[in-house]
Amino acid sequence: MGMKINKDYLNLSENYLFSEIASRVKKYSAEHPDKEIIRLGIGDVTKPLATPIMDALEKAVFEMGKKETFRGYAPDRGYEFLRNAIAEVDYIKRGCDISPDEIFVSDGAKSDCGNIQEIFDKDNVVAVTDPVYPVYADTNVMAGRKIVYMPCTKDNGFVPELPEEKVDILYLCFPNNPTGAVITKENLQKFVDYARKNDSVIIYDAAYEAYITEAGIPHSIYECEGAREVAIELHSFSKNAGFTGLRLGYAVVPKALVKEGVSLNSLWARRHATKYNGAPYIVQRAGEAVYSMEGMKAVQKQVQEYMENATLIRNALTDMGYEVYGGVNAPYIWLKVPGEMGSWEFFDLLLNKANVVGTPGEGFGKCGEGYFRLTAFGDKNDTIRAMQRLKEL
Repeated sequence: MGMKINKDYLNLSENYLFSEIASRVKKYSAEHPDKEIIRLGIGDVTKPLATPIMDALEKAVFEMGKKETFRGYAPDRGYEFLRNAIAEVDYIKRGCDISPDEIFVSDGAKSDCGNIQEIFDKDNVVAVTDPVYPVYADTNVMAGRKIVYMPCTKDNGFVPELPEEKVDILYLCFPNNPTGAVITKENLQKFVDYARKNDSVIIYDAAYEAYITEAGIPHSIYECEGAREVAIELHSFSKNAGFTGLRLGYAVVPKALVKEGVSLNSLWARRHATKYNGAPYIVQRAGEAVYSMEGMKAVQKQVQEYMENATLIRNALTDMGYEVYGGVNAPYIWLKVPGEMGSWEFFDLLLNKANVVGTPGEGFGKCGEGYFRLTAFGDKNDTIRAMQRLKEL
């Protein structure tokens, strides 16, 4: 017998969702070079890095050019200056008991979403929402795990019910991508209680917590009682501070999270040290600047501007008669496509007739069929023009 491939990869769809979108847009652009396309599909930010972040980057770059301040490999878990800032601002000030040595700096939440499953046995049963950010499901399909889907529909406010069967790992994302839904602290506590009762682990993606505008919505799962014993939380600098091109994120793995007598903090530390050489020094200095007074003000201003786009999109679509969700505590607007049209059919309609790109809900799962996601991360003028084009359809 010769070399064998990982046949679990054959269970994946042929193309990753956003790769398929890029392929269709590229083909259309090649055939219609005179058409200007407005992209409200992928969740990529459009605003340049804020001045305090740029100042920190510039200073760090010059440090790297001097022998006495040059830095090589970063510490496995990230530099203390960044982990201390994260712990203080994102957790301690919110009353969450998280220490710097429970924080692992990485090159982004997407990487952590996909990599975290490596510390768990293949036989674990995994629950994900439907619709779902594809990375949660795809990486576990690659590993050969059984996946249970938790439907998120308008009937349950796009917040899943507890799994009917016992599952070992649950992926939750709130504010949610793609639906823009949020979860109350009371409902999130139910998932924490479920995990404690069933000896499960929650992977909680909080990449969009900066967009929460309403009171009473938890910014972290560690606001829930007992969450330190069952939950890993993932964060991104991409959506709040515009680090999509810099790449920076972090995972929180509490020391209280112990399974089969083994600390998951220690397991993740071992995996992290073996497979990762750390985010660049200059990028971590930029991350530190996000937590400065000037940095926090600048980042919040950008978040508010994106949310103005979200309000603009939500109001425009509502006026056009669309059934609309999200866009209040998240930069994503989730809309019901008109009539009996499929979500990919609606994608093609917008691309060909309005030259606007969004994301078909079917790409996020079966429960996403019939829905469509638009992002508020575009330029404001482009967003206004995109809504005008939809109105003229």
